[in-house]
Amino acid sequence: MRNLDITTLRSLVAVTDHGGVTRAASALNLTQSAVSMQVKRLEEMLGLTLLDRGNRRVSLTASGEQLVGYARRILALNDEVVGRLTEEVFEGELRLGVPHDIVYPVVPRVLKLFNAAYPRVNVHLRSSSTIKLHEALSKGEVDLILTTEEGVSPGGETLTQMPLRWTGAQGGVAWKRRPLRLAFCRQCIFRPIVLRKLEAAGIEWEMAVDSEDDRAVEALVSADLVVCALLEDSIPPHQEAINPGSALPDLGVQKINLYTRAGRDELLDSLAAMLRQGYGAQKSPALLRSA
Repeated sequence: MRNLDITTLRSLVAVTDHGGVTRAASALNLTQSAVSMQVKRLEEMLGLTLLDRGNRRVSLTASGEQLVGYARRILALNDEVVGRLTEEVFEGELRLGVPHDIVYPVVPRVLKLFNAAYPRVNVHLRSSSTIKLHEALSKGEVDLILTTEEGVSPGGETLTQMPLRWTGAQGGVAWKRRPLRLAFCRQCIFRPIVLRKLEAAGIEWEMAVDSEDDRAVEALVSADLVVCALLEDSIPPHQEAINPGSALPDLGVQKINLYTRAGRDELLDSLAAMLRQGYGAQKSPALLRSA
């Protein structure tokens, strides 16, 4: 098995691109004799004449032209491999916290782009409630978080906003019953908002489900036993937003905010910038309606 030598291939391509051995030697930072010897070595290994040296200007033979085509591909792949494995790259990890109801559709797209830009950086995704994510950030357990809130706390920035909607089963009637039966997880940031709105409107209610399990809440809402409140873009396909008219109070909009830990670095800034761009590209229904 005869193996092509990368150095000799590079010399042959340089002679071709620069129109002669002298200029090729200057481009490769080698002596003219070194370049000539490398091309000669390649010819001897293949048993072929690659350069036509009969004229004042060096030109390729038919075999040389064919080999140069392969040589360019081999050199490109060689340089890609060496560059990928030896260039200065980022390594490490980032911890991103996101409420489960806004994971889709932006976050997966952002993580895909970030992985392409920083393939050696691991991003750990933590899905939890806004309240718990704020606690995790304050304890240093995550590096940046997205939240859903009525306002924005110091150190945060609002990326977009979405309507908070009454949500029930498709074609359901649970929202018409009184007292109004509700289902929320204990740590849900929307729970106190809904209760405050109902109290202000004088509507009787009862908490039919008080759980830590989002799936349990989802199942009971889908069964038309209770109602809950979700961001408009996060309502699952087997449920629907309720349009109760004046029967239930308007729940307003929620801000999607970004918070990062102290001590910024390039990786953190890049992920934050991608999240800003991702939510910036997503049309906000609330903003569109107000335009």
